[in-house]
Amino acid sequence: MAENKNKRRLTGVVVSDKMNKTITVEVATFRNDSIYGKRVEYRKKYKAHDEKEEAKVGDTVLIEETRHIAATVYFRLIKVLKKGAE
Repeated sequence: MAENKNKRRLTGVVVSDKMNKTITVEVATFRNDSIYGKRVEYRKKYKAHDEKEEAKVGDTVLIEETRHIAATVYFRLIKVLKKGAE
């Protein structure tokens, strides 16, 4: 099976792990303001499928775009990059 190289991969912090096999990941990106040119941080939350339930709140994770797994879940957990403070 050929792997699609065009899938988005995002790095973010887990903000919720209360759902069954689903985590909520907050991803921060930066853009320049159109008027002032100042760099502004934008944050967006994505729901990701975590089959083994290995990610916990505060962990830094890598997620990848995939087919819809549920109505609002279209990312999956690739790996936990850094464990959060416990």
